[in-house]
Amino acid sequence: MTKILVTYLSHTGNTKKIAQAIFEGLEGDKTIKSMDEAQEIEDYSLIFIGFPVHSHSVPYKIETFLKKIPQGKKIALFSTHGSLPGSHLAREALEYAAVISSKAKVLGTFSCRGKVSMAALEVLSKSPEHKAWSEMAPSSHTHPDEGDLEDAKSFARWVMTLSAQD
Repeated sequence: MTKILVTYLSHTGNTKKIAQAIFEGLEGDKTIKSMDEAQEIEDYSLIFIGFPVHSHSVPYKIETFLKKIPQGKKIALFSTHGSLPGSHLAREALEYAAVISSKAKVLGTFSCRGKVSMAALEVLSKSPEHKAWSEMAPSSHTHPDEGDLEDAKSFARWVMTLSAQD
């Protein structure tokens, strides 16, 4: 039987909401823990790992966690961000996370928009390299919404199907 862990890092609550939706979409022996609580991962056969995108990349705490995942462990990655869906800014962090996790078997990735803290928006809007992002980020203020949560549940079920085939 598959033993599943859903773990996440969340500062504003966006990624936690998606983690909870993924958890709800799963059946069987499942556990949900914040990243600070999820240090022992050996007993899990499938791990969902979620994070907020920070400056178009993976937070250091997640990067460190991903590098420690044992060879061949099945994982699925999910993120929340303030960018427009499908934009390169929305994809970069997940692509980097998959590269960091090269020892693991990445079964899938999921991302959705999440409201951006006003403090982050204020700081990053002053930086020329974040101009495009700071113009699109305010429109994410209603996310994650019910549609995002349903998509996260569907993602969880899809990954479970892939995991069972392997």
